[in-house]
Amino acid sequence: MYNDNPTIAFEPKKIDESKQGDVYFDEFNKDPNAKHFYIESYGCQMNFSDSEIVASILSKAGYAPTRNMEESDLILINTCSIREKAEANVRQRLHIFNKLKKTKPAVLVGVLGCMAERLKTKFLEEEKIVDIVVGPDAYRDLPNLIAGAEEGDRGINVLLSREETYADISPLRLASNGISGFISIMRGCDNMCSFCVVPFTRGRERSRNPFTIVAEATDLVNRGFKEVTLLGQNVDSFKWENPETKEIVNFAQLLEMVALIHPDLRVRFSTSHPKDITDEVLHTIAKHENLCNYIHLPVQSGNSRVLKLMNRTYDRKWYEERVEAIYRIIPDCAISSDFITGFCTETEEEHQDSLSIIRQSKYTMSYMFFYSERPGTLAARKYEDDIPLAVKKRRLAEVVQVQSEVSHQHNLNDVGKTFKILVEGDSKKSDQDFKGRTGTNKMTIFKKKPGVKPGDYVFVKVTGTTSATLLGEIIEQ
Repeated sequence: MYNDNPTIAFEPKKIDESKQGDVYFDEFNKDPNAKHFYIESYGCQMNFSDSEIVASILSKAGYAPTRNMEESDLILINTCSIREKAEANVRQRLHIFNKLKKTKPAVLVGVLGCMAERLKTKFLEEEKIVDIVVGPDAYRDLPNLIAGAEEGDRGINVLLSREETYADISPLRLASNGISGFISIMRGCDNMCSFCVVPFTRGRERSRNPFTIVAEATDLVNRGFKEVTLLGQNVDSFKWENPETKEIVNFAQLLEMVALIHPDLRVRFSTSHPKDITDEVLHTIAKHENLCNYIHLPVQSGNSRVLKLMNRTYDRKWYEERVEAIYRIIPDCAISSDFITGFCTETEEEHQDSLSIIRQSKYTMSYMFFYSERPGTLAARKYEDDIPLAVKKRRLAEVVQVQSEVSHQHNLNDVGKTFKILVEGDSKKSDQDFKGRTGTNKMTIFKKKPGVKPGDYVFVKVTGTTSATLLGEIIEQ
């Protein structure tokens, strides 16, 4: 779910006029006098979704997007604070922006997102080139802050909100391939994991009105999109109460509402918390063919004592029961996970428990990192970061190795099987091949076939595999 590398959030793709979902860059650049903004995004999918909201707000304020940083009047970087490396990458990018600012002094630079929220006014003190600092709940204030910065004021708004969901803002999907889109269904997090800064940078949980979510998904379908991913720090805790009738809509009910929009609309979601994923959700997935058989279920550690230190609110036995329930109710489901190695006081024996739960749970893939202490978290206040870096990295390498072995075996088990795949576009390595994902979220590469285009569903028989990718061929079904 996380990406430490900068991504130009609105870099245009090659346009195929047959794709209804694609947004033409030129549509937002008709005014020759329009100012331009350039935005990069780091971190989780929520940040990329937020960048689309920011783009919508800026477009209404008269700004047009550009993929060329040199022609921009406003440079924004949407940041992540989940690990120290992510913040270091942001600072490196700011040095690049500074070089441009020396040749173009009028350009404004803004820092958005979690890093802005964590550092607040300190950011303006540390990074002299930054003109604007805006937290995740204050994007509506961007036009005012920009106007002030144009007059020479360095602006900041990092106020967290208990109500803001941006439900009324239609995201500007300039980075989309016209096939897949993200929909944010809730914001914030109440879990207070001891290693995590998210509750401090994104605030408390609040869920969107489900009818606005259905309306957004319906709009995507009408524009030719074939897949949506419902996003939240903890989607399973989605809970909306109708202010008039007091009726509750939970996550399982929301999933069904979105699934019923159109049978050809694939629905994914991320991220699930083991303490909240219910059998009702699992039975809903099993009931609807277009709800993908894939669940990202972060475990973080395979050891119960370490999980307690992490304040994950479940133990290994609880997690194992949830995995068993997933495979029992959805036999063809794929599960992925997150791991942190070298958490405070973790022993070698406890580390072995993480290796064993990978094999036991049969994850198709995992996001794996060594522990990086984040200022302000419970772990930073209560526990000593006492595992040497070399040990953290060695343990991480072992987790990566075991996961690679399990992933490869998982892929080998798929050889000979046939999957319904949504064609996403050309393979990165060859324009003679298409790429697309199975319902279990496995990337698959297959030879092109006349008449088949991106956005189509095809049946692909798996003929081979690498450690990370399935290889196959389109067949008639």
